[in-house]
Amino acid sequence: MGKTCGTLRPDMTMRNHPLYTFGYEGLTIEAFVQRLHVAKVDLIVDVRELPLSRKKGFSKNAFREHLAASGIAYEHRPALGCPKPIRDRYRADADWAAYTQGFLAYLGRQHDEVRALADLASVTRACLVCYEADPAMCHRTYVARAAHAAGGPVVQHLTARTAFADAATLRAA
Repeated sequence: MGKTCGTLRPDMTMRNHPLYTFGYEGLTIEAFVQRLHVAKVDLIVDVRELPLSRKKGFSKNAFREHLAASGIAYEHRPALGCPKPIRDRYRADADWAAYTQGFLAYLGRQHDEVRALADLASVTRACLVCYEADPAMCHRTYVARAAHAAGGPVVQHLTARTAFADAATLRAA
């Protein structure tokens, strides 16, 4: 399990807040953090297996420092990232259905991590982060849905300008 940095403000009465997801593709670190503040996010859960980025400010240490300076906690959960063999296969064949099948099979074996995420997201405004801007094309959506199925909050996806509910978790609620 990753370590939490910063100060969380868990509110046990705040059960109706969503579990957010957000991809930083196309955003500066400043714009990304500003959007998190608008959504009142307290904790970033980085679900990249390897939290490295060519984009300035989004590699693990720099990311954690930017977030901490803005009063947002950071936690890295590598077990909720997409394993390299699944990513490599997708790069080679661009078969989203095969990627999804492979990742969901992997995620199905991460019961403890998913349960811990569901519990955490139930007591703080958490946001799952990965690179991809489109949540329909990112594993973080599957992670968020699994956390919801394990008792976590409904899922909302943040974009640079808006937030929208995840249709799959709305149907399951």
